[in-house]
Amino acid sequence: MQSYKIVTQIQHQQASGKPYLEFLREPSMSLGIYTLPVGGVDLQQPHTEDEVYYVVHGRAMIRVGDEDSHIQPGCVIFVAANVPHHFHDITEELSVLVFFAPAEYSRKK
Repeated sequence: MQSYKIVTQIQHQQASGKPYLEFLREPSMSLGIYTLPVGGVDLQQPHTEDEVYYVVHGRAMIRVGDEDSHIQPGCVIFVAANVPHHFHDITEELSVLVFFAPAEYSRKK
């Protein structure tokens, strides 16, 4: 069994100085924490894997394809593989759990 505390993973991510920190990787899936500051710019590109975001804390907007949605703690967002998406209008520091299936970059050519 592998068990993680989200607060601890956010602390590791922040200590890394990088916005994203993967902490679980299996061939079938990967999981990480992604944090963006108030007013931050999300530069991610579409991924070759399906993704699910779970908002741990913060408030922002997310654009998936041509749809915008307000997000806040407790929101779950599904993004299909290869669909453009990004967070924007971040009004409270945003931390999200990011689930990739299969594991991130496993389908990248």
